[in-house]
Parts: sequence; C-alpha cells; structure tokens
Amino acid sequence: MVTTLDKVDVVTVGVGWTGGIIAAEATKAGLSVMGLERGKKRGTEDYQHVHDELKYAVRYELMQDIAKETMTFRNSREQDALPMRQQGSFLLGENLGGAGTHWNGQTWRFLPYDFEVKSMTEERYGSDKLQEDDGYRWEDWGITYDELEPYFNTFEQTAGISGEDNPLGGDRSESYPTPPMLKSRSLRMFEEAATNMELHPIMMPSANLSQQYENPDGETINACQYCAFCERFACEYDAKATPEVTVIKTAQKSDLFQLRVGANVVEIITDEDDDSKVSGVKFVDVMTGEEFIQPADIVALTSYIFNNYKLLAVSDIGEQYDPETEEGTLGRNYCYQIFGGATGFFDEQFNTFMGAGSLGMALDDYNGDNFDHEDLDFLHGGNISITQTGARPILNNPVPSDTPSWGEEFKEESIKNYTRVLSVSGQGATSPHKENYLSMDTEYTDAYGVPLVCLTYNFTDQDRARQKYLAERSGEILEEMGASQVDLDAELTDYNIAPYQSTHNTGGTTMGASPETSVVNNYLQHWDRDNLFVVGAGNFQHNSGYNPTATVGALAYRCADGIIKYAEDNRRLEEE
Repeated sequence: MVTTLDKVDVVTVGVGWTGGIIAAEATKAGLSVMGLERGKKRGTEDYQHVHDELKYAVRYELMQDIAKETMTFRNSREQDALPMRQQGSFLLGENLGGAGTHWNGQTWRFLPYDFEVKSMTEERYGSDKLQEDDGYRWEDWGITYDELEPYFNTFEQTAGISGEDNPLGGDRSESYPTPPMLKSRSLRMFEEAATNMELHPIMMPSANLSQQYENPDGETINACQYCAFCERFACEYDAKATPEVTVIKTAQKSDLFQLRVGANVVEIITDEDDDSKVSGVKFVDVMTGEEFIQPADIVALTSYIFNNYKLLAVSDIGEQYDPETEEGTLGRNYCYQIFGGATGFFDEQFNTFMGAGSLGMALDDYNGDNFDHEDLDFLHGGNISITQTGARPILNNPVPSDTPSWGEEFKEESIKNYTRVLSVSGQGATSPHKENYLSMDTEYTDAYGVPLVCLTYNFTDQDRARQKYLAERSGEILEEMGASQVDLDAELTDYNIAPYQSTHNTGGTTMGASPETSVVNNYLQHWDRDNLFVVGAGNFQHNSGYNPTATVGALAYRCADGIIKYAEDNRRLEEE
C-alpha cells in the first residue's frame, strides 16, 4: 500500500549543497519545502574526534553503500558493462549533506570561456578547431559568466570562502569574504618558482576557513585547525563550509521546511491531467520498505548526477541519448576529470603531515583559453597547483619511479621520502565526446528493483594530449623549485574505474539554450516538464580544469531563483 502525504510547494530529491540551497532560499520566499534524503542524518558528534584514516579514508564510512546502489561500466558500447563492486574512481556520499560533507573545500569559479567554449573557440580559431568530425561535441551552456557571477558571489559569501583575486579569472563583484589561508614552506617555494617563470600564482580559494566567519544567514563557520583530515572526512571543528553548517541549518530555522532522511526516491510522477508537468515523487523508506507519494507543485532533483539522470530515465521524462543517431539529450556529454602532474624528490625535508583540504597555491596560465592553442591538438587546459592536504600515513607512500614495488629497498625509500616529496598537479578539463554518455543498464538492478545506470566512458585523444601537456608544465615548475629528481605522471591510456581519481563527474542532464542540445534551460528547468528542475554537475556541457562545487553552488542559487519565479506566476521561465 502506498501512502500519500500532504502536498508541499517544493520537494527536493537529495539534501546536500543543491538541495540545501534551494530549501533555504525557497523557505525565505515563503514556500513550503520537503527535503527527501536517502542517507542518514549525522551531526558533528557522530564523526571522528579520533582521526581514523582506516575507517573514513580507506573503508569509506561516509560513502554510498554499493551493495544496494551501484552502476555498471564499460569503455565503449561494443563492450559488456559490468557492475562496479567497490568504490574506486569516484566516491559518492550518502548522508545528509551528501558529498559536500567529505569534500576537500577547493572552491573555484569556472572561467568565462567555459560557458561559451564553442562560440569563443570558433571566434578565435575557427570551427575546425572544435574537431566535430572526430566526435567532439563542445557546446555553450546557454548562460554567460557575467549572468552567473552574482550567484557565484552569493555562494562564496554563504560559505565564507577564503581566497584572493585571480588575475586570470573572471571579473568579480566582491572580493572573497575571508582572507587566504596561511602559506606553508612548500607553497612559498611554488610561488617563488612560478613567479620566476613569469606565471601568476595565487592562494587557492578555500572552504577551509582562514578565520571564524558569520555568513549573511547568521551561520557561523569556525577557523581551520590545519589537522589534515578534510577529504573523505567530516570536520568536527565546523571549520569546513559544508551544507550541514550553512544552508541546511538555515532551512531548518524555518517552520516551512521539513526533512525526511532514509527516503529513497524511485520515481518522478507525471501529472495525469497535464503531461507538461509533474505532480510529485514516489519514495521508499529505507528502514521499513514502506512506499510513499509526496505531492508537490514543484519538484527539484538535487541528488548526485547519476541519480538525477536515473530518475529522469526510469520516469520516462526526456529522450534518451543515442550515440548512433545522436538523437536525444538525456545522458549526453558525460565528462570526468584528468590529472597531469609530476612528483619532485628533494634532498631537504618538509613537514607535509599537517595541512588542509584546500591549502594550496595555483595558477591559471595553462587553463581555459588563457594560452594559445593554435598549434596544439586539444582545447582548454587545466589549473596547476601544489596542495598540502596532509600526508596521512596509510594512503601516502611516495617513492621514485625506479624503486621496486616491495622489499627492503622499497621500505627504505618509503621512509626516506615521506618528508622529502612535493607534487605539482595539473587538474585538466575533459572534452565532451559523442561516445561518452549515460544510459540505463538492461541486465542489472538495484536493491529496489530499479535498473542501474550504465556509464560508457573513455578518455579522448584530446584528454590524453592535455594531460601530457599539463604534466610537462608541472615538471618544469618542480625543476625550478629545486627538486633533485622529477617524475612525470604516466600518460593516459584507457579509463579505469578502479583506482581513485576524483569525484568530479559531470554531464548527462546538460543545460543549454535549446532542447536539441540540452535537458534543462538556464534556470535548470526541464524542457519537457514546466515544474521540474534538475540541478548539479550533470548540467555541465563539459568539465573544466577546476573542482566543480562552486559552479554547482552558483547553479543551485540560479535554480532557486527560477523556482521562486515559477511559483509566482506558474509559467515557463524562458518567456521572461
């Protein structure tokens, strides 16, 4: 038996950064909001006052239980897709706050070039540079940086981001609300070397705050303790801007907000009387197995990209992308992230154990179109940085490339180099390609009997060339820093879903100016359902040379504006 609950103005499917932002803003506007979160509700007191690397970083205490919900993977559609049986390449959160609980805090704005990559490339280099005959599908996002800038600013002010102006980034309406973090010795070495090379290093914008801060909503975020337990961990000091200490807390101040954890949404319900709208969602209580209908005037999909895609697909909303004909947009333009860096071995020692998730210096001289691509066989680039995130002992074991992988020499080199290694890394964009996409698996289902998402993905030739270029530039900086030996990262081959790389998955529910090339418009309103909004990194038409969170946050504030506007006059937003 299915129980129908009382209707609300807005229901969010997922309560992390995007769901929290929408809940906070919608309740401020007088809308009632139900937040459905399938994970657990945790608080600071539930986390690691004893820093337990094994429990959180190795055994993934905060991550999705893939015995219940996983996905299948293949490099190409000619292969058989098989289920991912353990967390690997990316780590999906499953708790109130989502992946925002265990993120590092690196908070970059995408470049103006990112939002108009196709038109800007054509203008500077001509259409041949897009390499469309080779299957690349670069698209503008249907919004400009200038249009999104106020939302970037709102996110940064809400999160209290610590940073400094970037001479190679987009224009800003305000400076960061808190000053940059402290510079460690390794960061100063990077800064000096990059400056000597006539590059433009800046302190990395950080959600690990340099000082205590009260945001515009009255929430307090504390100063970072540089304890080195950020990524894969929650912050017991409340010194990392996460949804739980910012936007969710703000939403919970309002009587208009309700939160239900352990609520796994399995379907979006199309309105029986008007197929241009949805009427709510169906969810299962993960503890009891009971089924519920949550009616709502507006539905906002605010979960991770794979689940946002999945709910649209299983609910038959939108047309599935077909790589053979290139018809349909749902699942199109899946992208990931590449890393092309280098490791430097030094004669002197450094204290690299202490740190923070976004304690670093970086430069954008090789990012976006900040450098000439005329004679290069790839578009875009990457942000090059050095970070001191903390060399926790289990997952850090750096040795020179010619060291045996076990035995006495391996042990000696491990001990020697633990405090003598610095890495410089280029975080690179990835190119959208017609053969990289999401679909629904036809053989495997989750614990609720719903088909799994199938990921078809491989690195492209552009990705491989870009990764090699960034590795070489990173190596040059390490040489200038005085490393006695520099090992470049291995060149990319085929994408492997097993080793961790980043949780920077994008695409599948892309945004744009036309339903022919996107799933949602620039308010993140679905083209086929007027009162359905879909927001997250799935909206990206490609991935940039940055971490995605700040851009996701900006889009969430844009989406919240769209939801509030739609609630006022009940019509499509592109008509305004």
